[in-house]
Amino acid sequence: MIVKSFEIKNKKDSNFFLFYGENQGYKNQVINEEFKKKYTEGIYHYEENEILNNKERFFTNLLSKSFFENEKLILVDRATDKIKELVEEIIEKNVDGVILILNSNSLEKKSKLRSLFERSKIAVCVPFYEDNNQTLSSISGQFFRDNKISISQQIINLIVSRCRGDRQNLNSELEKIKSYSQNKNKVELQDILKLTNLAENYSVSELIDSCLSKNKKKTINVLNENNYSPEDCVLIVRTFLMKTKRLAKLCKEQFRVKNLDAVITAFKPPIFWKDKEIVKQQISSWSYNQAEVLIYEINEIELLIKKFPHNSINILSNFIIDKTSSINN
Repeated sequence: MIVKSFEIKNKKDSNFFLFYGENQGYKNQVINEEFKKKYTEGIYHYEENEILNNKERFFTNLLSKSFFENEKLILVDRATDKIKELVEEIIEKNVDGVILILNSNSLEKKSKLRSLFERSKIAVCVPFYEDNNQTLSSISGQFFRDNKISISQQIINLIVSRCRGDRQNLNSELEKIKSYSQNKNKVELQDILKLTNLAENYSVSELIDSCLSKNKKKTINVLNENNYSPEDCVLIVRTFLMKTKRLAKLCKEQFRVKNLDAVITAFKPPIFWKDKEIVKQQISSWSYNQAEVLIYEINEIELLIKKFPHNSINILSNFIIDKTSSINN
């Protein structure tokens, strides 16, 4: 069955959920507020590949319970059609006391996994669409009112613009401002300029823009001039993924419309005027299919740097330089 995100709290009688879409921040918020708060011991995180590589171990964990577990919450990230048959088996077994949440990126209408959940009478399919600036502004305003923080609409607009349409970034920045404002009656513009930097980390943004523009010299310069830490690698790879997803959408629309300026002007969320020229360079350097392949490769690199954190900087730097140097046929 198809359910809207705000209706999930009314569907707690179901044990099987598919959350799909690009709004990872909103998905995380729903998972934390509606599910994780009820579990202290029995929360299990999996990547789809983990499960497919060892189905027997996964089913053993699914069916077994410890003395302290009344229920289990099982979260599966990066779910695709590859896991569809296994999920069908789980739904058919309908194991008591197990909540299963599949977290997927965008799924097309022809997706077998999406179709399974949409047609099911007991499983729930929830699309999570991208937030626009109006939605993020409303969330920010409510947050500051709830926490009795005096702040202007101008500052809220700045915070929203710096988060670049990502609710997860927004929530991180809001919590940062909340901590900072504990000893202040009012938050000023200069405070925000110093505090908010997650989505607007210019060295990271510049690095990825240079890579996607095939500007190898500048890419290497940015890598050399910044002393990135292993912790920065997650931010870099997430920024890379975000910008590549935008690039794929732009390339797809460019192929359909054949008018580059019109595509960039009409794109949502809006592309800032200062970014338009570099976005044009990126579109001319990649096709839609190549951008889709790159998205897959970035996801694989993220798994790799998490698996080998001690070598994450070298892994990611080599990958970025390789993509800057690659020749698109």
